[in-house]
Amino acid sequence: MYSVDIYSRVRRACLKDGMSARAAALYFNKDRKTIAKMLRHELPPGYRRDEPARRPALDGYVGVIDEILRTDKALIR
Repeated sequence: MYSVDIYSRVRRACLKDGMSARAAALYFNKDRKTIAKMLRHELPPGYRRDEPARRPALDGYVGVIDEILRTDKALIR
């Protein structure tokens, strides 16, 4: 993922200074598709999962862990 700084530099070069996306790709040494994504989003979109994480080793114990956490929380108060 790229920083907000590179996003703002690319967006300023293309949207304010009139640099083409192809020229920006060459100037910033990024792929043209990456530059296009940077122009579509004002801020980096971040990581998004399509599905919840699979935890096959942990899934059988989630209920037990939740119960332990609930009892610990009750003891603290």
